[in-house]
Amino acid sequence: MTERWTALGNDYLVVERRLGVLTPAQVTALCAEGADGILEVVEAGRDELDVVIWNRNGTTAELSGNGTRIAARWLAERTGAKQVLVRVGAREVRARMLGGSDVETEIGPVEVAAAELVDGVEVVRVRVGNPHAVVEDDPAEVVRIGPLLVTHRSFPGGTNVEVVRLDRPGEVTARVWERGVGETPASGTGAVAAAAATHDDGDVVVHLPGGDLHVRLARGKAVLIGPAERVESVHS
Repeated sequence: MTERWTALGNDYLVVERRLGVLTPAQVTALCAEGADGILEVVEAGRDELDVVIWNRNGTTAELSGNGTRIAARWLAERTGAKQVLVRVGAREVRARMLGGSDVETEIGPVEVAAAELVDGVEVVRVRVGNPHAVVEDDPAEVVRIGPLLVTHRSFPGGTNVEVVRLDRPGEVTARVWERGVGETPASGTGAVAAAAATHDDGDVVVHLPGGDLHVRLARGKAVLIGPAERVESVHS
């Protein structure tokens, strides 16, 4: 059974590998129906699973905050587990089911570099298991800055881009241009990057077009809290 899930409008299809190993062509065909990506479940137990995260253009992602949250909730609904370990390659994300559809995930280490200029744009590189370029500006500028930076030569493997406005301490507004996808209504690792580029530690609410995500920063690590909801069963 293939299921469609959403995390604040960031939609993923969950596909089990036992139905067959996915190819990039299959991914782009499936995502043409409106999904931002695919979570390919390689193996699953009662409270742990391994996933491959696909972008809708047929490339794979090192990590997805929304994707791992969805994967954890997907397994929890099947097994009743309250805590789930999600493995994406070498990265492990521990998830805890909260009330309603909310899931708390321990995203792990976050690396923030010094600001630099890229084609006249001041950028802060943030690594959250995957690469991000954070720019403080009017979030509406993401439609200009996102395409400029996402495949810029300064980022040989490409990067995700967040354009962020600091509203007040502990609160930012952001829009995200996701590598391999384009603009998305929400991004979990993008929210972490936006928070980490503008704050050292503490709790940060990140306002995204799809809704709010909550980030807790402490000693170079991040915890992310947000919803994950099943939308429909697509086909069997």
